[in-house]
Amino acid sequence: MPLIRIDIFRGRDERSVQAIADAVHKGVVEVLKIPERDRFQVVTQHDPGEIIALDAGLGFERSVTGVVIVQIFTQVGRSTDTKQQVYRALARRLGAVGVSGNDLFISYIENSAADWSFAEGRAQYVEGLLPVPGRHD
Repeated sequence: MPLIRIDIFRGRDERSVQAIADAVHKGVVEVLKIPERDRFQVVTQHDPGEIIALDAGLGFERSVTGVVIVQIFTQVGRSTDTKQQVYRALARRLGAVGVSGNDLFISYIENSAADWSFAEGRAQYVEGLLPVPGRHD
């Protein structure tokens, strides 16, 4: 169960925002093999100047307002290869909805089963109510 934050510049139409969110979700479902309804996303739109995303010294250029930052919060346990598959799947799927590969920035953040509560103030993974994801890698 990842929690995914997507940061984009304000000004995209509703259909474009939905296409970006859907592309990210489909890529994660494809690679991590999570259920389709295991979808937790927060999409935040920013005014110009509120996202600063340079090239980290890699020498490529990002567009002025096309940047898409994706943060994936999920449990520890998936391999480096699986994470790289996620990055490639997101780049491919977002490219299909008009996001340039140079405009995509992904951060993958891991934590433990004890760090999640889905409702009622309970830790469902710890209590055994949900299977811990990533254990199949």
